[in-house]
Amino acid sequence: MEDFISKTKLPIYIVHAFTDEAFRGNPAAVCPVPKNVELSESQMQRLAAEINLSETAYIQFSQQDKQPTFENSDRFSLRWFTPIIEVPLCGHATLASAAILFNMYENKSPEITFDSKSGPLIVSQEDDTISLDFPLNPTQKQDQNEIKELLKEICDASIIFDVEYSPTTKKLLVRLKDETPRSALEEMKIDTELLVAREHTGKIKGVIVTLKGSENNGSFDKHGNVYDFVSRYFAPWVGIPEDPVTGSAHTVLADYWGRYLKKSVLCARQCSARGGDIRIKIQGDRVKLMGRTNIFLTGHVYI
Repeated sequence: MEDFISKTKLPIYIVHAFTDEAFRGNPAAVCPVPKNVELSESQMQRLAAEINLSETAYIQFSQQDKQPTFENSDRFSLRWFTPIIEVPLCGHATLASAAILFNMYENKSPEITFDSKSGPLIVSQEDDTISLDFPLNPTQKQDQNEIKELLKEICDASIIFDVEYSPTTKKLLVRLKDETPRSALEEMKIDTELLVAREHTGKIKGVIVTLKGSENNGSFDKHGNVYDFVSRYFAPWVGIPEDPVTGSAHTVLADYWGRYLKKSVLCARQCSARGGDIRIKIQGDRVKLMGRTNIFLTGHVYI
């Protein structure tokens, strides 16, 4: 009992992001770190590995705030860990972190700024959604011959329309031909171990497979509204074979589809088995990603 009492007690939450339903969207663990607790990177990584979700987020107090509380402060530090590595940006875990501050701690700030390895990230509540202000990540044409062996592990070359690459995020974007049914994207089987075997240079850290939405290919929601695009995302290089709903991937998709469709407001679906919807607003070199959340679990861990 004495050993148990002497351990550090940390609050922890699991939040389903980009959905308001249980068992949908992308689950993230959120750990608000009390101001009297210091966690090492090793402890953060080990806890993320133990929780074993795609991301565990750590909310820490900003050094700029002299009297910090989770209830009243409007600036925090935020870090994200997969089970095997720290990542510079994670959309769904940022959304989940904001949901905990706004809902569990009843933080009334109109905007909250998260200082991160991707710079300051601003979150706010808009009606029944939370809005994330992220950097837009442009893509550029990718020579398919350079990665033809990798592409073979993703899908048949006959259904590929375009391939682009985001150097800032190291994400590869593979666009399927418009006539490809949404069901074909959803049923696509990718051996993620072979992806890693085909690409081990470090250039690529994630693969986005995307399809232009249309009524003919079945890319519409339960109300019959057509999505501008749908996608799936695979990141075995960072320990995530397939991510259910990915904010960082949509900072890349927003640039690509915004240019192609000539639209600054987009509606998207990541059609993994869990699935989730994202609304998008492009504003210059920034992008707002908007989604709902479902707080699923609250508790404590002892380390």
